[in-house]
Amino acid sequence: MSFEQIKTLLTAKFGNDIIVGEETGGLQSALLINPDRIVEVCRELRDNPLTYFDFLSCLTGVDYGVDAGIFGVVYHLASIPYQTQLTLKVIKANDRNEDNLPSFPSITSVYGAANWHEREAYEMIGIFFEGHPDLRRLLLPDDWEGYPLRKDYTTVDKYYKGIRID
Repeated sequence: MSFEQIKTLLTAKFGNDIIVGEETGGLQSALLINPDRIVEVCRELRDNPLTYFDFLSCLTGVDYGVDAGIFGVVYHLASIPYQTQLTLKVIKANDRNEDNLPSFPSITSVYGAANWHEREAYEMIGIFFEGHPDLRRLLLPDDWEGYPLRKDYTTVDKYYKGIRID
């Protein structure tokens, strides 16, 4: 299916408010999906015999910068039998307060591979995934403070358990 056909399919199934925007200027076009409905959209794209996006190849958290005050998640889906790819994006405004993490629904119920991808986005950028079965640090120690891939993250001149951090 083409990008336009996928848009038509999703709009027919979920209504006009499911797609909140699109990006067509890059190497691969992307659909901006209503963040509260991302699980439904992924399930439809996986289960629909016309699309059959059976593989989540990548899920990435994005910090759009301090001035923008927006966080997002990018989903790269692939259909192995149809040899097609699709990029979905969700975004939300957030005040960057570590007590109020940006939050999106987990898609682990649709794609098992999302488990570790979501854990990495949580750990490195501070995006919380609602309904994730085991949302905890994956790469850094449990007592690490902050989210290293945030645009406003600063490393302080200190030591962590005898290792210099700079």
